[in-house]
Parts: sequence; structure tokens; C-alpha cells
Amino acid sequence: MITLTLVGIGTGNPDHVTRQAQKAINACDLILIPLKGDDKADLAGLRRAICDSCLTNPTTRIEAFDLPVRDPATPDYLRRVHDWHDAIADRWQDAIQRHLANGGGPNVGLLVWGDPSLYDSTLRIAERVGKRLPLKVQVIAGITAIQALCAAHAIALNELGAPVIITTGRRLRDEGWPAGVDTAVVMLDSGGAFQALDPAGLSIWWGAYVGMEEQILLSGPLAEVSEQILATRAQARARHGWIMDIYLLRKH
Repeated sequence: MITLTLVGIGTGNPDHVTRQAQKAINACDLILIPLKGDDKADLAGLRRAICDSCLTNPTTRIEAFDLPVRDPATPDYLRRVHDWHDAIADRWQDAIQRHLANGGGPNVGLLVWGDPSLYDSTLRIAERVGKRLPLKVQVIAGITAIQALCAAHAIALNELGAPVIITTGRRLRDEGWPAGVDTAVVMLDSGGAFQALDPAGLSIWWGAYVGMEEQILLSGPLAEVSEQILATRAQARARHGWIMDIYLLRKH
């Protein structure tokens, strides 16, 4: 039986790694690190830096693998994502079987940004691998980007007794403001989905690289700060070669 441990590591700050996560990392015989191309090489470097700060087990191996690219020719979004997940599962399976064939131990780990439960597909990919290999999956909870954003801005996630919706930039752009809520947290935005909304009566709390040394924060009435956010985002992406951002919108 192979144990696959999905370790939530927060938003890139080594201080976000909990003691439970540190113990789990050190219990791994193999840690797999995805490579997403030169433009996101820093992400692999951050995972390695977290391993360097946590690992005391000299027998733990770290192996990088090239992450497949989603096929842009597939018109259906969900089909495109499912095919991509199948390809990633193939890479995991190959790496795990190669490790075991070379006498490696059965405890395999993956470091997951934020928490594996929130807008992350690692658990879905693990389910695919579990249909091919004898696999037990365990999850170590991590600090989410939502927690880091609210902490950075010193705001509460919800209004008193009120619901919150967590959605994506694509859905916000396609469907507009979600019904029945005054607060929406938007993740996985390729850039500026809030431009699809009427900004009147909306405030935004935006953050990029939240919790990291590179953290950038902007907030205010959406009508007043939207252009500044777009310009700042473009500059940060050009400077780093990648960007992770998130924002909270609230009606008032």
C-alpha cells in the first residue's frame, strides 16, 4: 500500500507550514515537485525552499516532474481540464512506480498551495491514481489564500450573520454577480473579471502573492481602484513571470 500525503503549505511563506505539515514532510520517502515551465520556475523553487526549511530526514528524496500543458485546441473547458488531470495522473504514476522499482519506500508526498480542499485539483488527480495503484490518501490542512487575504487586509470574511460565496473569475465574468450574497471571494481570475460588473456600490480588497515577501495589497471602492489593480497586476506579472492573486468583493 502506497500512502500519498497531500500537504497544504499555505501561500508560499515558509511560516505558513504547520508543525503537522513539517512532520508529514519528514515522513515522506519521496516528495514530487511539479515543474510548470520557465515562466513559473519560481513556484518549484518555493516548494524546494519549503522542503529545505522543514526537512531533517536525510533519506527523503525530492523528484521534479514536468507538468503537462492543457490542450487549448479542446473547446469544451471541463473536457480540457479532465484530459489534463488524466495526463498529470500518468506523470504521478510513472514517478511513483519508478521510485518503488528502485527500492524506494511507500510514503509519497505532494506540497499543495493553500489547502488541498479549496479550488485545487490534487485530490481529484489522486483519485485517478488510486484507481491504478494501491493508494491511501491523507491530507494535511493548510492556510488558504482566503485566510491570508483577509488577514493581510485585517478584514472579516463575512458580514454579521451573512453568507459568502467563493467563485472563479471565469464564472464572475460569464454570469455576473452571484445571487443571494453581498460578499464574493474570487479565485483563479486570469485578470480583471471584476470589469464585467457594474462597480457602483462595490468595494474590493485585492492581494497578490499574499503572505509572501512580494505581497501587494490594494483596496477601496471598485470604481476608484480597478484600473490601479489591473496596472499593478500586469507590472507584477511581468516582473516575476507569474502571479497568484485573489480578491474579495462586497456590496455596501
